[in-house]
Amino acid sequence: MNKSSSYIAVIAMIPLFAAGLSLGHAPDSEAANRAICGVQLCSEIPGGREAWEESRNTGVPVAVPQDTDGTPTGGDAMEDKDAMAKDRMDKDAMKDKHMDKDAMKDKDAMAKDRMDKDAMKDKHMDKDAMRGDKMGKAHASELRLARANVPATIPLHMGYYGGGEVYFIITDSSDPTHADIITEAQGWKVELAPLLANAPEAALSRTYMFTNGIEGAGVHGFQGEVFTATPEQEGYSALTSHVHVAWVDGADARILDSEEAILEAEAAGDVSLIDLEVVINMPHIVWPGGQMAVKEDATLAHDTPYGGGQVLDIDTDAMTVTFVAHRGWGPDGRTIYYIVTDATPAGPAGKMGVVSAPTSAGLIANSAAVDLFQFGNGIKGPGPLGFQPGVALAAPGDANYSPMWRIFVASWESPAYAELIETVDDLNAYQAEGKLSTAIARPGDSDHIVNCPFIDPFQ
Repeated sequence: MNKSSSYIAVIAMIPLFAAGLSLGHAPDSEAANRAICGVQLCSEIPGGREAWEESRNTGVPVAVPQDTDGTPTGGDAMEDKDAMAKDRMDKDAMKDKHMDKDAMKDKDAMAKDRMDKDAMKDKHMDKDAMRGDKMGKAHASELRLARANVPATIPLHMGYYGGGEVYFIITDSSDPTHADIITEAQGWKVELAPLLANAPEAALSRTYMFTNGIEGAGVHGFQGEVFTATPEQEGYSALTSHVHVAWVDGADARILDSEEAILEAEAAGDVSLIDLEVVINMPHIVWPGGQMAVKEDATLAHDTPYGGGQVLDIDTDAMTVTFVAHRGWGPDGRTIYYIVTDATPAGPAGKMGVVSAPTSAGLIANSAAVDLFQFGNGIKGPGPLGFQPGVALAAPGDANYSPMWRIFVASWESPAYAELIETVDDLNAYQAEGKLSTAIARPGDSDHIVNCPFIDPFQ
């Protein structure tokens, strides 16, 4: 008998045990109750007890157990019950399977919900990341400043050095009288820069200016100026102290084209020399044996690089030179433009394509030089370091203006802090908050001074 049949037989015996209990006793053996044949009453078996006993002896079942409703419980009925049990078990299994499927669905739904929540979380994180990226891109975006680089055409003057011709420009004067005289003579404004008078002698070269004699294009209407150095000499400086040369009465005025010739004329009693308390910025453009670099590509844009030269054109016939004028800000946010003519040390000078002027290093701790802040990071733009334009501590018309600039590099402590700085007050405010730091520029661990005259390129 299989397990299912055993289970059914046990179930079938329960009513009999119940009947016995109700009677107050239970059958203790087959002999004790001749009316019971196995698990049935003998009267329910065809042939009675005798037939039941005979079937036990032959091993062939003659009795078929019956349910209380008269339904046979043995043979085919047992198989039917087994089938029913199996069907019930299958149904239960199906039910369990459905429950498992429902559970799986619930689990899938929960997993999907978790995934959706995670996705939502990731989406929010992505949004935050995108927001951060946008902020980063905003801070790293390029400032397209209108007319960031424009051409500036400046009058040329012709003078002498060692018998050769020198072509130069005049941009600034420590003395208002000379500033006015030269402005009128050349038809182009010379800026007043009183601080230049404080420059030490070692940072200056000497220039001779004629106040009479042979008429010409000199500052005072006579022959051209004579220089004691050009960019070919170590002692060259665009900043020059001045000596007035005057022909004495009765002397035979002639062109003197070198310092040696002037000193010989003085020794002969033909000229008198008078030292002046004036310093003038007179950068050389062309000199015996050389000239300033001219950009190969004269096309200007907001992002025109500093390298390759600062000059767009030199025309000694028209007596003009055209520079790139770079836009920036004065201390109070006003727009300024400047050109670059020379610098120290040689490395930065070479990269910008300008004259190297080692003598300018003598201004590093001198009041003749003023602070100019260039940006080393933050918002990308047309500044010399690839970021926003610089902010100067002075501008033309200010008492502390000078064309000689002591360069500082301003750096944001974090790109997230970067904002457009247009005034010294803003720069100081961010520095006080710890968001911005500044440090004096020392390329190659050398003193760094740049000759950047502020000019009006539209005059």
